[in-house]
Amino acid sequence: MHDTDHYAVIFDFIARIGLPIGLEALPGSTFLPGIMIRDGGLVVDPKQLKWPGDLLHEAGHLAVLPPALRALANDDLAEEFDVEHAGELEAMAWAYAALVELGLPAEVLIHEGGYNGKSRDLLQMYAFGVYPGLQGLCATGMTAAPGFSPEPLPVRYPQMLRWLRE
Repeated sequence: MHDTDHYAVIFDFIARIGLPIGLEALPGSTFLPGIMIRDGGLVVDPKQLKWPGDLLHEAGHLAVLPPALRALANDDLAEEFDVEHAGELEAMAWAYAALVELGLPAEVLIHEGGYNGKSRDLLQMYAFGVYPGLQGLCATGMTAAPGFSPEPLPVRYPQMLRWLRE
């Protein structure tokens, strides 16, 4: 596993915000090494986990789902739900906000092993303050940002009003 020092911080954060997360030996055929989504929570096999930042991204997928659907989430979410403001972009924006909250470097989340070879481009977008998925997080009341939320703003992204969609 890479970034073993970040793993515990990420694991504890996910548990603290109220997403179920547990440890279990997993088969080698999970959609991401060492991670499985089961019944609205994350199951982690630290021996197989390659990139701890992937935990934040998958937690983001769960966090942006409405609670009733979150509880039904299993395995690869891409094909299961078609919910407004609960897609890949919102999960990315959520995960980035979590990364900032934890004070971790962007490369923990947006690592060379992910995002279909587009990691460098994504890092540059975030460095310039371009946040795909931010509008959806604002629309669901999870955060606020100029142009997407009425003034005055109670917080400004990447700060979050709530970590789980209600």
